[in-house]
Amino acid sequence: MADKKKSPDQERKKEEGPRPARTFSIRLHLLSWAVFIPTLVTVLISLVAVVFPALIARTTSPFQSDVFSPNVVNPFQPGVLAAPLIIVNIIMLFIGIAYFKRSKCQTKIRKVATFEATKKQALIGVVIILAVFAAVTAGTLAKEETWADYTNVKHRVETWNISQFGKSFEPHFRYLLLSTSLGLGNIRAVPFVASGALLLLTYFFTKNITGRRIAGLVSMALLLQSDIFVSYSTTASYDNFWILLYLFALYLIQKFWPPSPAPYLLSIFSKALTIAFLPMTFYFIARSNIPKKSKVYSLASYGIIAVAIAAGAAAYNTGLAGKPSPFDSSEFWQGFAAMAMQMRFDYVVVLFLLPLTVMLFFASRRGILHADTMMIFILAILLISPFLTGFTTQTNQPYRFVSLSLFFAIGAGILLSNKTRMQSELSSST
Repeated sequence: MADKKKSPDQERKKEEGPRPARTFSIRLHLLSWAVFIPTLVTVLISLVAVVFPALIARTTSPFQSDVFSPNVVNPFQPGVLAAPLIIVNIIMLFIGIAYFKRSKCQTKIRKVATFEATKKQALIGVVIILAVFAAVTAGTLAKEETWADYTNVKHRVETWNISQFGKSFEPHFRYLLLSTSLGLGNIRAVPFVASGALLLLTYFFTKNITGRRIAGLVSMALLLQSDIFVSYSTTASYDNFWILLYLFALYLIQKFWPPSPAPYLLSIFSKALTIAFLPMTFYFIARSNIPKKSKVYSLASYGIIAVAIAAGAAAYNTGLAGKPSPFDSSEFWQGFAAMAMQMRFDYVVVLFLLPLTVMLFFASRRGILHADTMMIFILAILLISPFLTGFTTQTNQPYRFVSLSLFFAIGAGILLSNKTRMQSELSSST
């Protein structure tokens, strides 16, 4: 008897292979929501200070009846970016509605989103972006810095030598790089090169996790347009060594994990702030598309680093993040206003932070690789400020938000990704 002819649906199912278990989809959606909700809440609180700059300070200050009395400070006085922020988010909302209603807008957006640069076009794009960076910042190399901390930093570098490494918990690797730069005749030279390297690494990192050259170019361009990145790109006082080394550690996790802990440790000895990035690193490893064995070894190696950091803090009798102080609720809540204040000239990041967070959520629900990871990075960076000021004697400094500009840029590139979580799970299981 002849075999019964298979229906088109049966043929299609045979070609597609077995479908993933429903539990995979449920787990993915639950995790997306679990990451999105706290990130959304934190972003909204941070943006309150953009719309009403005095509101958080007015409602949390212990001196409300004096300095912050209504006739002195109006908590509902709108900020300069209040109207642009509201207008941009309303426009993005209508674009989103039009997209999901499958209108012509969806077709046009998909056409733009599916464009891919050739290797030659990508190379030209990278060269142009680096050339623009050099043109914008090279003029500062001949100028003496005017930052308040510069005198102390220069003096420390001039008196530092390699034998001091290990005798105190200081950013010794940073001093080494700045000392090298000073030896070359210009203390700004190596910071300038490091910032250019950060731009280039942003391209390769984004390209690696998205599988698309155009995504790398978009991320690279968005980082270059960041005012806070450009402002600190050639300074020795607030260099970008720490974030360059941290991103390089993440890149190595994806490419070849064994040497990855080395640049991470060096990032700590460039700026202790990267210790706060350790939980994000664990999440990044857990969600990466690397073989399970490599994932376990990577997690274990960074676990050893966590133990070593705790032991080092005990040995040097330091809190590493700053001198601990009793919890100050006023300083904690006012820490949420730091982003609005310190990044007030980073218009793209401030105006599009909320839309990016929402789009990353939808990308995460579609299974796009590392969409949820970028939300975690945004969440953690925004929370560092209130926790630093609320629990330590540290103050919030603008240069720390270079990391927000960086992961904002990478997050925007991820929206163009063609790598899905399902592909990652299948490849890492082999």
